[in-house]
Amino acid sequence: MGEMSEVGRLILLGAPLGNPADASARLREVLISADVVAAEDTRRLTRLARDLDLTVGGRIVSYFEGNEERRTPELVEAILGGYVVALVTDGGMPSVSDPGYRLVRATLDVGAPVTVAPGPSAVTTALAVSGLPCDRFCFEGFLPRTPGGRRSRLRALAAEERTLVFFEAPHRIGATLTDLADTFGADRPAALCRELTKTYEEVLRRPLGELARWATEGDPRGEITLVVAGAPVTAAERPDDDTLRAAVAEREAAGRSRRDAITDVATEYALRRRDVYTIVHS
Repeated sequence: MGEMSEVGRLILLGAPLGNPADASARLREVLISADVVAAEDTRRLTRLARDLDLTVGGRIVSYFEGNEERRTPELVEAILGGYVVALVTDGGMPSVSDPGYRLVRATLDVGAPVTVAPGPSAVTTALAVSGLPCDRFCFEGFLPRTPGGRRSRLRALAAEERTLVFFEAPHRIGATLTDLADTFGADRPAALCRELTKTYEEVLRRPLGELARWATEGDPRGEITLVVAGAPVTAAERPDDDTLRAAVAEREAAGRSRRDAITDVATEYALRRRDVYTIVHS
């Protein structure tokens, strides 16, 4: 290890998704200077360091799903001892469907600082290139592996109006897309992003039904990020005039001014405020 700093800390490193040229200057700097580098796959870290023409300066340890429970206390102890520990996953940001959350939480729980050298994210990269609305979205990560669990989760998400982002393994993508088409509708727009930033990058922008056929008839490979349009926004059914008057009166009884009550009701039912005003005063 290098010389200890006065206060140890954890640094989360954003790693390239596939193209080493996307590595930031800070990523390079931290890989060289950190006392300990915890890597999801030490072989991938070695390859990345070689591609970046640098030597990792500190001790390299593995940190993945199978050993993070055991390794976390060791890394926290190093941080408390004054060492700088860097965490890097195979690609993208730690903690986002990758190891990291457990170590971040444990580091914060002992009062030690956590910082980040941000970098690429498959979530936002796929979202940006999908051609689907990006102003509001939710990330669902990997769906349950069992068919029943997957379908149950999708039924709970069917009415979600925000754009949805999923990760999926290539050997399950056909079944997942079939369930998505059955639950969300075969015509729901989507974008399947495969091998982002790599040599064989591919983005298929098609309805879910067409993507399901493509996946089940073919042999998809590589890392897949799936972006699905949110459910269509349906206008609230317009109530009759008596119901609108009652809704305004109810809000007035609760303490709202008549002006504000009319505005609230007009907003709720996507009506013009002037029309609600006329109904209330007729």
